[in-house]
Amino acid sequence: MAHILTAFFFITIFQTLTVLSTAHSYGDAHTCRSYCGNLTVDYPFAIQSGCGHAGYRDLLFCINGVLMLHISSGSYRVLDIDYAYESLTLDDPHMSTCSAIVFGKRGNGFVVEHWREQYLSPTVDNVFMLLGCTAESPLFQGFPGKHLPCRNVSGMGCEEYYGCPGWNIVGTKKVGLVYGSGPPDCCAVSFEAIKAINLTKLGCQGYSSAYSLAPLRVDGPHGWSYGIRVKYSVEGGDSFCKACEATRGACGYDINDFSSLCMCGSWNSTSNCDSVHSSALHRRTWSVMDALTGFMGCIAVWKLSATLGL
Repeated sequence: MAHILTAFFFITIFQTLTVLSTAHSYGDAHTCRSYCGNLTVDYPFAIQSGCGHAGYRDLLFCINGVLMLHISSGSYRVLDIDYAYESLTLDDPHMSTCSAIVFGKRGNGFVVEHWREQYLSPTVDNVFMLLGCTAESPLFQGFPGKHLPCRNVSGMGCEEYYGCPGWNIVGTKKVGLVYGSGPPDCCAVSFEAIKAINLTKLGCQGYSSAYSLAPLRVDGPHGWSYGIRVKYSVEGGDSFCKACEATRGACGYDINDFSSLCMCGSWNSTSNCDSVHSSALHRRTWSVMDALTGFMGCIAVWKLSATLGL
């Protein structure tokens, strides 16, 4: 009998502490903020399933301390996330720069999934310089007089890019805006002009990408910022997330139907943590009272058994 009472005593204590701990955790919502190397991963992004915005699910991965972004065209290293300006800076290791011109269709280009296009797109001041494209490329079709669609973007273009030392090795024809003997080795376009940088479909051998950090102006292509500057956005703004975080929740989504969720510790809400505050607190209050009642009853039985010598 004494052994049974002892076991019951400790079980009741464990249950009481568990309930008290759970009740105390109210409002201390599970955080979805993560870190990868020296980068902070926060809403709308996440590297944990169910966290962040559904539009960015299965997008970022932390591999050996390196944050990688994966879309249909390939994987890119994330160099920076600017939450104030809602932008990402990406690096493609096979992209040409000023010092190295890379041919052979080894670059990723930039193509996002159709359903993700509304959330993710290169910035308007990002120039893509397509290299070694064939005359049959879609870039050069449908233009009267063979006037090319090549344009400078934010003061950056092929005429300046031809001055890079990387061309000393591969050589260049430097064909102007109208071609007769063949297309130019470089054609600069904005992402909005063609909506996708797919080297295979465009018939190009490589590409370079640079972006402007206005109002900073640099002298020549050797000083350009090479990489892909991507603008991100959340459809309808982030009012849901702000309301969630204001009540100490963490913004996430349902992994089954991808609807927005506010994670409030041990439960989820479709609005914010205050919307379930009263009922949840009431349930936990009664749970604590039940546990304390059981605890006091156990002590009473223990004393009775000691008195009776059981």
